[in-house]
Amino acid sequence: MNSLSDSPSPAQLRDPWRALRYALRAPLLLLHLLISLPLTVLLINPITARIGRGTGRLDHRMIRLWCTGLLRIFGFRVRQFGQPLPGGVLFVANHVAWLDITLMHSRHVVGFVAKAEISRWPLIGWLAARAGTIYHHRGNNESLNGVMHQMVERLRAQQAVGVFPEGRTTDGLSVHTFHARIFQAAVTAPSTVQPVALRYGEGGSAQALVAFQPGESFMANFLRVLGDPPRVAEVHFLQPIEPNEDGRRRLADSARAQIIAAMQR
Repeated sequence: MNSLSDSPSPAQLRDPWRALRYALRAPLLLLHLLISLPLTVLLINPITARIGRGTGRLDHRMIRLWCTGLLRIFGFRVRQFGQPLPGGVLFVANHVAWLDITLMHSRHVVGFVAKAEISRWPLIGWLAARAGTIYHHRGNNESLNGVMHQMVERLRAQQAVGVFPEGRTTDGLSVHTFHARIFQAAVTAPSTVQPVALRYGEGGSAQALVAFQPGESFMANFLRVLGDPPRVAEVHFLQPIEPNEDGRRRLADSARAQIIAAMQR
């Protein structure tokens, strides 16, 4: 494992301005849910999917706009480095917290492969489903085979797919080993793999603060991060990797190495 930043200290977690941030952000969040969300939902449909092409599709623009607004309410200013490839690309990213999918969708809409539990998360699960998330029941081989089939179908149909090869969220301090099996879809399709580094705080300094704390639930993390100080969230689109005869293990190791390098930059 590779260390990325320091763990949050008690001094960092004590914040006299937290109550004021809640007072300012909670009404904005409510408006975002009651007004912006219904409008966004109305504009995510088969008709708007035909307006525009590629990343310029109207439904995708609405998803990106809504996710960017949500991140702003939580105090995040998004910075993008590099460009996402168009078409049927497998995007692979490090996994810190529930914010990762929202952060990625603020830049480029992809159909993520995610654990089935996310479908039951308030708001995030519903939005993820609308964005084309492929749900996987962990520990179920039949579910994994179905996921792989859907991934290959989407990639061949020139639709972007996103995965978190670590298989779970982390403490934010390291990039764990990438499971090579999930890369089989890129080998089978075949499809280009583009690594994506997701970084919170200047130089990744807030990775551990955004990550789930030991025993912390989704709602507890949601509320805690809502009151956190403003910070940067970075999305680094890295060098694409083409599948070859070396297979999925090389893809996994190469993607992980690029992400680690970007995180430590």
